[in-house]
Amino acid sequence: MTSRSYDVLAGAPDSPVVLHVPHSSRVIPPDVRDGILLDDGELDRELDHITDAHTAEIAAEAAAAAGATPWQFVNRLSRLVVDPERFPDEREEMLAVGMGAVYTRTTHRAVLRPAGFDPAPLIDRYFTPYAEGMAAAVAGRLEATGRAVIVDVHSYPSGPLPYELHGEGPRPPVCLGTDAFHTPPALLDAAREAFGRFGGLATDTPFAGTYVPLAYYGKDPRVSALMIEIRRDVYMSEPGGAAGPGLQALGAALAALVDAVPPHPAG
Repeated sequence: MTSRSYDVLAGAPDSPVVLHVPHSSRVIPPDVRDGILLDDGELDRELDHITDAHTAEIAAEAAAAAGATPWQFVNRLSRLVVDPERFPDEREEMLAVGMGAVYTRTTHRAVLRPAGFDPAPLIDRYFTPYAEGMAAAVAGRLEATGRAVIVDVHSYPSGPLPYELHGEGPRPPVCLGTDAFHTPPALLDAAREAFGRFGGLATDTPFAGTYVPLAYYGKDPRVSALMIEIRRDVYMSEPGGAAGPGLQALGAALAALVDAVPPHPAG
């Protein structure tokens, strides 16, 4: 489907791993652009700040290097269209700064969309199909392997931006986001081993949690998940600049994490 906002890149049939890349794109369809109040220069600068630049390339490097190719689920639209990792309702804490599933404010808390903007059409057109697609990808791994392991690939700026609700915490080179239900200790330990050589890492700071489709969230222990948040100065020039040699090293580390995941459930 050419209108689909995401790509599912097939991996090995026996791999349970799905590399999820939700925030790497800068693409905004013209009709969605028409609803954004920023001029072109302002929008370009906002995309520099909000986009997890080059994370799709990091995932692709990992997929190419891993012993068993993981599956990849890659958002091909900017998170300024919809943010597929937000709750689509009042559960989302980022609503407090105008950054729920459909953003109405920028990273610097400027107005992005007009007052009274109705997010429902964007939710229906983009958010819901994306969520259904990711749930289907997880279902496929469960059917094929008896488990699914979502590795959420993100990046974040070296300095806090005004929208961050928890920006006062440490900003290590690599942040590992966890969930009490969906992140088993063995997966977290494997990530610490794989990413331990980038100058430091921490858990759930400055960003916490990880993405699991709502159909499985808090319900199905066969679905494991971990978020990898990479500080951008580790691999690129900020904001929104070119990638450097750190990208290949991070791809290799992500491949090592993928390889540490056994193809079948323990026992």
